[in-house]
Amino acid sequence: MNLLFLLPPETAHSLALNTLKFLHKFKFKKKIPYKPCTVMGLDFPNPVGLAAGLDKNAEYIDCLAGLGFGFIEVGTVTPEAQPGNPKPRLFRLRKNQAIINRMGFNNHGIDRLLKNVKAARFNGILGINIGKNFNTPIEEAIDDYLIGLEKAYPFADYITVNISSPNTPGLRQLQQADQLDSMLKALKEAQQELASKHNKYVPLVVKIAPDLTEEEVKDIANTLLASKIDGVIATNTTLSRDNLIRETHINKTGGLSGAPLFTNSTNIIKQLNAILKGKIPIIAVGGIMTAADAEAKLEAGASLVQIYTGLIYKGPELIDEIKKMLDK
Repeated sequence: MNLLFLLPPETAHSLALNTLKFLHKFKFKKKIPYKPCTVMGLDFPNPVGLAAGLDKNAEYIDCLAGLGFGFIEVGTVTPEAQPGNPKPRLFRLRKNQAIINRMGFNNHGIDRLLKNVKAARFNGILGINIGKNFNTPIEEAIDDYLIGLEKAYPFADYITVNISSPNTPGLRQLQQADQLDSMLKALKEAQQELASKHNKYVPLVVKIAPDLTEEEVKDIANTLLASKIDGVIATNTTLSRDNLIRETHINKTGGLSGAPLFTNSTNIIKQLNAILKGKIPIIAVGGIMTAADAEAKLEAGASLVQIYTGLIYKGPELIDEIKKMLDK
């Protein structure tokens, strides 16, 4: 870990994943954690998942699965390949156990991602996170999401609609009640058609931001209920820089993940849970750095948890810590 942190973040990211892929060839594999559960009609080996963003192009599914995750989410992927924002675009805040990223949905496009998914041997729960291309006008965003939904549908166990990244201009506007309602109606209609076509039902999940007012959370929750959406992920990264320890890169633009996100993200879960009342399951992500953090998310109303930045700072041992907590 200390050696990796001597390298630029994106270089360390690639090196760590490629090393893991190399080890996987020698059957490096962690024991699968306990506590299977059924959520959204899907049978999860355990409720600890990998959040989207680590494996944007689904190139490392098998070796990541070997760490013991109950489910893996790949992406965010867009209809066409795009380079993302200019580098540098990823920054560590080690004193805060946080990361700032302004990656901008850099990915090879959905066709390339699906080629990788088909080549993988993973037979667990796979989520595919879809977004819109940078140059697609916000008023035409639904077209990109419909393309992603249609192409990903045969290969995904669930599909996440990412409308909350702070790094694509205007994207978070899609969380506004009127735009969200219109968008989800179109997606649900397409979902029903695809379910008939493929003879299987793939749940639709919406990923929301932590930087929402209580009124906005209420509006989103009610829209999700009205649309009969299958799940909600709370939350994406934050634009807030409140209560951070001063250090280099603290004022870089982009979304912040890691320990400082925990409180805001957990509060969003509590607010959602008060309205959804178990009718729509919540997948918690944001600031899970310890087993106690994961437990707090579940107590707040989440059915599943995802980790990303915690994995960067704590390593695969974090999965084992959460496993032991769940196995009590």
